[in-house]
Amino acid sequence: MLRILLATVLSLSPMLAHAAGKFILSSPDIKAGAIMAGKYVYKGYGCSGGNLSPALSWQNAPAGTKSFALTVYDPDAKTGSGWWHWVVFNIPADTRSFAEGSVPTGAEQSRTDFGTPGYGGPCPPAGDRPHHYIFTIYALKTGKLDLATDAPAAMVGYMINGNKIGQASFTALYGR
Repeated sequence: MLRILLATVLSLSPMLAHAAGKFILSSPDIKAGAIMAGKYVYKGYGCSGGNLSPALSWQNAPAGTKSFALTVYDPDAKTGSGWWHWVVFNIPADTRSFAEGSVPTGAEQSRTDFGTPGYGGPCPPAGDRPHHYIFTIYALKTGKLDLATDAPAAMVGYMINGNKIGQASFTALYGR
């Protein structure tokens, strides 16, 4: 009887470990704490990067997740309120990654502080210390945020925070 119980527990242990795992966001393109490559840097405002969004993936989303949202935020921007570089919401609950340069079908990209929807890479002022770019995936308790794609980042953030059940982040750097 003890052997059967032990065998059952051992057979379930990978599922239990996954269920109990920490919600994690990562990128094969950008390492946490590292300088971002030029192909991810904004093209404009004096920057000459490729403005390509990086590949991202996440694992161990909390139970009850019905959709995801993603933000990229620079708290070092000299605006008094930081700078929103990417705001994506209504990411389907079965999604676990973004390919480089794309977002999943069904996801909506809202307006960033560059004034347009979609990814806007780093472009800090020349001579500034490297800025911090915080990539955050949010697990949400709702299947859809009822927002227009031109909703400002602050409004999307308000709705995200009112519906989040978990979040995972990493920070990358860029300076010029």
